[in-house]
Amino acid sequence: MSLSLVHGAVSSLKSCQADIGTGMDIVTDVAMDLAEAQDKDMTSAIKEMETMMLECARLDSEINYFIDTVQQVISQATPQQPETMFSLSAQVKEQFAERITRLSDADLQNHQKVVAFKESIKNSLIQDNQESAQNMEELDEDITVTQSQIKLTCPLTQVEMVNPVKNKKCNHRYDEKAIISLIKTRHNQKKKCCCPVVGCGNTNVKESDLIPDQMLKRKIQNQKKQGNQT
Repeated sequence: MSLSLVHGAVSSLKSCQADIGTGMDIVTDVAMDLAEAQDKDMTSAIKEMETMMLECARLDSEINYFIDTVQQVISQATPQQPETMFSLSAQVKEQFAERITRLSDADLQNHQKVVAFKESIKNSLIQDNQESAQNMEELDEDITVTQSQIKLTCPLTQVEMVNPVKNKKCNHRYDEKAIISLIKTRHNQKKKCCCPVVGCGNTNVKESDLIPDQMLKRKIQNQKKQGNQT
């Protein structure tokens, strides 16, 4: 077994994983369109899409487990000890199978993009209700945020966000690339990452706390389209 071939296979899996993530974003966008259209077949269609999202979440999680298992196993082998190379495949299969058995339905429901899917649908329904009843009070303070409360610029880059994510702990939004870069920088410095929003008391922002904000992303894209048309 060649380690260079293993690294190549892992790289290919990561590319496949990125495609899965893109597909899940597309499914979420379509589901939001259905929710906003209030189509009579909306509920059954969105349920089917949720099932699709869970299947994608399982595949994404399995790829994560496999890549992590491979990286752990090959880290224990060295070219100076060729005898250890022959048992790598068996070790990967054994450890991967063990991890897969621990993958629960709750884990899939808590997958970041599944959570974002459900929140986006709920937001779409809430927004539609708000537009049809201007005096309606907020239905859910954690999810329903008025336009004046949401900023389109990232608190880190101070420019308009491209892929906004919401921190489920403090509800602040950032551009995904900027906040993940900050988290990694702080971790390399052996420090915790504080929320960059001034006055926020969240002193330990984790990548697992970030949820894609599809509603805000659509809002930003729509504003850009309107700006291009004027």
